[in-house]
Amino acid sequence: MVQGEALLKLEGISKYYGTFKANDRISLEIQPGEIHALLGENGAGKSTLVKMLYGSLQPDEGRIVWQGEGVEIPNPATARDLGIGMVFQHFSLFDALTVAENVALALPPGKSLKQVSKELEEISSSYGLPLKASARIHDLSVGERQRVEIVRCLLQHPKLIIMDEPTSVLTPQEAEDLFKVLRRLSDEGKAILYISHKLAEVQALCQEATILRHGKVVGECVPADETPISLAKMMVGSDIHEISPRDVPVAHGEVMLQVKDLSLAGISGFDTALKDINFMLHKGEISGVAGIAGNGQNELFDAVSGERLSGKDNVTIKGEPVGHLNIQKRRKLGAMFISEERLGHAAVPEFSLSENVILTRHGLEKDLNKGPFVSRRSARKVKDKIVEQFDVRKGSDDPVAQSLSGGNLQKFVLGREVMGDAEIIVVNQPTWGVDAGSAAHIRQTLVDLAAKGAAILVISQDLDELFEVADAIATLSEGRLSPFVPTRSTDRHKIGLQMTSGTVENA
Repeated sequence: MVQGEALLKLEGISKYYGTFKANDRISLEIQPGEIHALLGENGAGKSTLVKMLYGSLQPDEGRIVWQGEGVEIPNPATARDLGIGMVFQHFSLFDALTVAENVALALPPGKSLKQVSKELEEISSSYGLPLKASARIHDLSVGERQRVEIVRCLLQHPKLIIMDEPTSVLTPQEAEDLFKVLRRLSDEGKAILYISHKLAEVQALCQEATILRHGKVVGECVPADETPISLAKMMVGSDIHEISPRDVPVAHGEVMLQVKDLSLAGISGFDTALKDINFMLHKGEISGVAGIAGNGQNELFDAVSGERLSGKDNVTIKGEPVGHLNIQKRRKLGAMFISEERLGHAAVPEFSLSENVILTRHGLEKDLNKGPFVSRRSARKVKDKIVEQFDVRKGSDDPVAQSLSGGNLQKFVLGREVMGDAEIIVVNQPTWGVDAGSAAHIRQTLVDLAAKGAAILVISQDLDELFEVADAIATLSEGRLSPFVPTRSTDRHKIGLQMTSGTVENA
C-alpha cells in the first residue's frame, strides 16, 4: 500500500482508571483504504482505545490527528460528523421496530421514514447486503441484523469504520459475504479498523496489524507474512497451547443425558419454540450443537439445565426423569451448567468471586454449608482452588466479578462448575469473546474432562471451536435439532449450509 497522508494518527494516547493504565502511550496510523487489524488478549486495551476514537471515552494524554488536524471527539455524534463509524459486536437494535425505524434513529433529523427506507434499500442492494426496510428486527437472522448495523453505518458516509468481532455470530458463508463487502469498501478508499480473535481471517483480510498487550503497543506487522500461531504468540507474549486430542477413539459409553420428544413454546414473542428435540449424550463424549444465534440455543440450554421446567419426563439425567427438577437439584445429580452470558447470568457483576462461588456450589461442597449458614472462609478456599487450577488472572485477592476481563471471568465460571465431580457438563458459548490463549485453555479443559469420562454438550456458534473439540455435531435451526453426525464425516461448509437452510437432515 502506498503511504500518503494518514487518515487517522494516534500519538501517545493514554487512559487511566486510578493507577491502572488501560491504554499506555498508544500510537498508530491508518491510511485511507487500509484494513487495519487491532489485536490483543481480553483486557489488552482494545475496547478502551476504540471507545476513545468513537467519542464514548476521552483520553487522559495524547493526541488524535484526523486528516492531518488534531481533533477532540467528545461524543459519538462528533465522531460520526468527522466520518468515524462503528459496528458493535453486540447489536444495538430495537427488536420491535422495523429496519427503517432502527436506521432512522441513528441518522440526523430531517429525512422522512420514506426517504430513509428508499436510501437504505438502495445502498444495501448496491453492496450485496439486501434488506427490506419494513421488516421487523425480531424476524431477522443474526446475519441480517448485522447487515442493518453495517448499512446504518454506511448511511452516515464514514471514512473510517470500526468493526468489533464482526464474524463472531456468522456462518462461514455469511463471513465470506462480509469479507467481499469490506474489500469493496477498502477499494473505495474507506479505512477499516478490524478487531477479531479469529486470526486466520485477520491474515486473509487485513493489510496491517497493531498488537496490544497490557495496554501498550507491543508489535506491528503485515498479517499475510505471519501465521495464526505467530500472531497469537505476539498477542500473549508466549507460545499458544495447541489442543491435545484424546489418545483413543471415543466409544459410546453409558447414556448420561437424554432429551426425548422435547417441544416447548416460546415464552415471549421473541423466543424460539423448540420442536421435537431428540438426542443422547454418552459418557466420555463431547457433542456439539451448531447454529446461528436466535435459533433456539438459549431455549435448549434453559430446558436441559432446569431454568425452564417442561413438567414432563422428556429430560433424563443418568436415567432419572428431571423435567420437574430445578437447576440446583439437577446439579446434585452430577450435571453442571455454564450459560452464555457471563455477567448477570453465570455471575453477579457486583459480587466478589468467593460470593459467586456460593451461588452454584452451595449444597455441593460439604465445607460450604454449616447447618443453615454458609462458610465464607470455605468459599474463599474454593475460589483460590479455581484461580490456581484455571489460571484466573485478577487484580486483587477477591475482586468483584465485573472487574475481570471476559476471558478470565469465563475461566473462573468454567472452573466453578466443573471442579469436583461433574459428570455431565452443558456449556453455552464457552469461548464467546475470549482471546486465543484463554480459549485454548478452556477447550483443552473440556477435552481433558471428556477423557476422564465426563459427558459434555457444547452449544456454540463458532464452527472452528466445535470441529476442534467435538466428537459429533448437530445443527439447531428454527428450534429443530438435526441428528448428530461424527465430526470426521462432515465439514464446516456442510454444517454452515445446514445452519442457514433450516433443514434438519444429516450433514
